[in-house]
Amino acid sequence: MADNPTKNKPMYYPWHHFVLVPAALVLAGYGIRRYLNVAGNDDEISRLWFTVMLLGIVTLGGLIMLRQHYALSLQDRLIRLEVRQRYFELTGKSLRAYETQLQMKQILSLRFAGDAQLPALVETAAKENLSPKDIQARIQDFQFDHLRV
Repeated sequence: MADNPTKNKPMYYPWHHFVLVPAALVLAGYGIRRYLNVAGNDDEISRLWFTVMLLGIVTLGGLIMLRQHYALSLQDRLIRLEVRQRYFELTGKSLRAYETQLQMKQILSLRFAGDAQLPALVETAAKENLSPKDIQARIQDFQFDHLRV
C-alpha cells in the first residue's frame, strides 16, 4: 500500500525529541536514583550526584519550556494570517505586497489596530518603517489580544 501524500504526518525535531529529551530524562532519573542512595552524607560523592541530578532536572525543564517557543512561533504564523485576512476583507487586496517591507514584529503590532485604521496603518508602517512601539502609539481603536499565551 503506497503512502498517501496528502496524509498529515507528525513533525519531529530529531535533536529535541530523540536525543536531548531522552538524554535529559535518563540523566535526571539516574541522578535522582544515585543521589537518593547517598543523600544525607556530607561528602564529595553526594555533592557530585546532587549536581548531576540538578543538571538533569534543569536541562529537562529547559527542554520542556522550549515547547513554549514552538507555541509562540505558531501563534506568530496565525497572527500573520489573521492580519492578511483582515487586510484582504477590508481592502480586497493582498497584504503580501507589503509583507516584504514589514518585519514580523510590525505585523504583530498591526493586529491591535481596528478595522477602520488597519489599511492606512499598514501602508504607513511599510513606507515609514515604523517600529512596533510607533505603530501601537498611532492606533486609536486599540483591540487587545487576551488569548496570546
